[in-house]
Amino acid sequence: MNTLGNKLRVTVFGQSHAPSIGCVIEGLPAGFAPDWDQVSAFMARRAPGQNAWSTQRKESDQPEILSGLADDGRTCGAPLAMRICNSDQHSKDYSGLKRTPRPSHADYTALVKYGDSYDIRGGGQFSGRLTAPLCFAGALAVQLLERRGVTVAAHIAQIGAVFDTPPDFAAVSREELRTLGAFPVFSGSAGAAMRDAIEDARLAADSIGGVIRCFALGLPAGIGEPMFGGVENRLASALFGIPAVRGVSFGDGFAAAAMRGSGHNDPFLMRDGHVATRTNHAGGVLGGIATGMPLVVNIAVKPTASIGQEQDTVDLETKANTSLTICGRHDPCIVPRAVPVAEAVTALTLLDLIMED
Repeated sequence: MNTLGNKLRVTVFGQSHAPSIGCVIEGLPAGFAPDWDQVSAFMARRAPGQNAWSTQRKESDQPEILSGLADDGRTCGAPLAMRICNSDQHSKDYSGLKRTPRPSHADYTALVKYGDSYDIRGGGQFSGRLTAPLCFAGALAVQLLERRGVTVAAHIAQIGAVFDTPPDFAAVSREELRTLGAFPVFSGSAGAAMRDAIEDARLAADSIGGVIRCFALGLPAGIGEPMFGGVENRLASALFGIPAVRGVSFGDGFAAAAMRGSGHNDPFLMRDGHVATRTNHAGGVLGGIATGMPLVVNIAVKPTASIGQEQDTVDLETKANTSLTICGRHDPCIVPRAVPVAEAVTALTLLDLIMED
């Protein structure tokens, strides 16, 4: 339930308010020397408490390596185990929620499944806090993919009703992806309007959702298997493991439903001695198998479930309708901090597919 991958296996453990969270990674090649500065920079993009669109919970997210490295700092072939100590929990904010579950959270379903044993503090094992170890593992996968000529990067495609200006799906370049900053958008004006939309939601004690678009450049043609082992199948399954993800599509996604075949088909052509397509409406996958064109995956993220407004719920003890107001520290928008998580899960899945091929 908490393990991702076949050849490259990542098992995440912990709860939001447990003493620590972490992961165990199996299948890393021996002799790999990670760039720990790059790992830290990658994880910092997800870390809480850094800006107005983030929860003000303060966590250093400093990983402690428990096993898997030789004395020279290279991987030794054994599973790499890592933990992150939690330090800024406000568990009292969650007292009473076993009686009055929060709307759009997993409180009710977890209580049905696990009963009184469920650790509800901070959302327990359902918390977005568990994406920190995913980012650690993903940061390593990103480095290993780069060695194979594959680049993974994502931008904020949409916040609420504000849209970024995407590059051409068939011609997006590594140089364009390198221009993405701390608030990763291609259009500065769109980024400013997105931040305004997030602030408007925060001031209204509300939240707002959006869409992340992730690219993978340099993915070899032929990766993936029909019909249930395709690139799309594997990525969709993995990406839905990220809390708050409500939809995954590829290329033009649902917009393809309004198109004709003449507009959606991607004509083939020769480019620099290789088969390519003039357009990339398919998002780099045909029949579940990578075409060699840029992979384009769109990830819809719901508005943060925890908002400051009074909401209707039920009292599970009295079996009566009631209301609650959620206390604590919460993101008015999850999307910006979820961008590296989307990159991490995409990188881990693609590296696993490449290792299988």
